[in-house]
Amino acid sequence: MDKLEFKYPLNEYPLNFIFVLVPVLALVLLILAYRKKEKILKLMKIDLEIRFKTLRSVLLVSGMLLMFLSLLGPQLFAGFIETTKEGMDIYVLIDTSKSMLVEDIQPNRIVRAKKIIENLIDKLEGDRIGFIPFSSDAYVQMPLTDDYQLARMFLDVIDTEMIAGGGTNIAAAINLADNSFKRVSSSDRVVVIISDGEEQDSNSQEVVKKISDKNLKIFTIGVGTEKGGLIPVYDDKGEQRIGYKKDSSGNIVTSRLSSDILKKLAQSGNGYYYQNETDNLIKELSTLKRATLKTDKTRRFHHLYQYFLGAGILLFLAAFFLPERRNIL
Repeated sequence: MDKLEFKYPLNEYPLNFIFVLVPVLALVLLILAYRKKEKILKLMKIDLEIRFKTLRSVLLVSGMLLMFLSLLGPQLFAGFIETTKEGMDIYVLIDTSKSMLVEDIQPNRIVRAKKIIENLIDKLEGDRIGFIPFSSDAYVQMPLTDDYQLARMFLDVIDTEMIAGGGTNIAAAINLADNSFKRVSSSDRVVVIISDGEEQDSNSQEVVKKISDKNLKIFTIGVGTEKGGLIPVYDDKGEQRIGYKKDSSGNIVTSRLSSDILKKLAQSGNGYYYQNETDNLIKELSTLKRATLKTDKTRRFHHLYQYFLGAGILLFLAAFFLPERRNIL
């Protein structure tokens, strides 16, 4: 059985309740106007008879009250409809080692990596995305979610200070991603690795051999250039550059994009390697298989505001066109 419900969407129309003052004020003004009019006529010794005085006031106020109710959006509950979301699960593994501060691409590698991820988020429709920063170690910064606004908030705070220590342990990040997919779905499970490929942990070659056993689709994006650049060193506040990284012999270190390991990971994971861009990655992701990730029941309503509005206007017009007869005695 249909149920009449009046919804008050405060989040959409927070000021609509103010309009309840309109019919109340109108009634008060009508009463004051009639009293003032009668007082003036009495002083002028004029006996004026007005027909339908009370009815006219009731019609006017009732019309305004109905128009106010229409502003609140009355709705008729009409049952539930099922909606399904289709998509795939994507974990983005982002390199946060110090070499990502190199400025061989502007403004630097870590900022370019975040721009790449932001561009990817902008193109997602229903897919779930999660973040795993890694350097010497890895951890799940943001579990899989389809809340893209939340994803942008987590993305904003990613930097090279998140994980202490040196090195780039891609193996740990991939294993963590594999273990962090919360359920096995019929959709492709995608891992996107964004890194400069430098200072790889010794386990990286080992994980390349085991990629095919993990049932993952792996894409890699190299950030940086083959020419490379110097690794800046900042003060304790991370604001002022105080020099560049040096090796044990005191020589300044030049960091270059090492694409070999990234290409091998992509090849083992039946994916592709890209350099400093996402356009082709997004095209490839659009061809992958998606599964039903969520089924929701949504309440369905029929809007009734037009009936209240129409009735209010009719009452208002009826009050205006009521015949009025005046007798002066």
